Amino acid sequence: MNDSPAGSLVATPSPQFRVLFALIGVYVIWGSTYYGLRVALEGFPPFALAAIRFVIAGGLLFAFLLWRGERMPTPRQWLNCLVTGTLLLGVGNGGVCYAEQTVASGIAAVAVASAALFMAIFAGIYGQWPNRMEWLGLVIGFVGIVVLNLGGELRGSPAGAIALVVSPIAWAFGSIWSKHQAMPEPMMSAAAQMLASCVPLVIVSLASGEHFQAMPGTAAMAAMAYLIVFGSLFGFSAYIYVLHHARATLASSYSYVNPPVAVLVGVLLGGEAVSRLDIIGTVIIVIGVAAITLAKARN
Repeated sequence: MNDSPAGSLVATPSPQFRVLFALIGVYVIWGSTYYGLRVALEGFPPFALAAIRFVIAGGLLFAFLLWRGERMPTPRQWLNCLVTGTLLLGVGNGGVCYAEQTVASGIAAVAVASAALFMAIFAGIYGQWPNRMEWLGLVIGFVGIVVLNLGGELRGSPAGAIALVVSPIAWAFGSIWSKHQAMPEPMMSAAAQMLASCVPLVIVSLASGEHFQAMPGTAAMAAMAYLIVFGSLFGFSAYIYVLHHARATLASSYSYVNPPVAVLVGVLLGGEAVSRLDIIGTVIIVIGVAAITLAKARN
């Protein structure tokens, strides 16, 4: 049974190739989805956007896996997927959707890059405490977060800034926690997490009074389709695959590749402005995350 996201295209890829292929997908695709979120938000409320996206993507993947003969998750696995999906997609992605109402897509991606810093800390809960090089990377990374929050855009959007701090913390803890729990096979885990995350997203959407002002336009619908197919079916499934088959730090390495991609896409396609402090904060965070990843790679 081939559980690679590209199983239908590659006959018998090696495990190393699968991880590499999945990583490239996460690097490039997720970097572009930040701008996709910004466009989709022109027609969808933030939490409703996330809920609709994940129920469609998760439902399609879940149905395909059942058709292919994959086993249904056990009740315990469903519960673990609910917790993980709430942390990664409910709080993590939902928070980013909320923040991008007022924050540029590139800056959101830079802030989310701090997830790798928090993953290094949370790994200590399970006995994998950071070494000296990793602590140095953590300090550098947090300095970058402070500098980024000094920028005019985040300073002018306190709610967005808070969301972009809470989101990567939830994502990081969920990623580390899930590696030590009973979970379904990677692709089924991705599908179950997407479906389960719709529960908290719908609750928050209804509680906050979200509603559609009008029928979403063509651009917003196209962006939603892109997020469903590439961001969720390909991107999130690829991330879960890497998380199950490689060290958590390697899985988190996407976080220092996504920001430059997201900033570039936002500037070229969306005309987003980037301040000097934003650039400095981006560089500092990338250096910090890279230091952590390189330190882990040597272990």
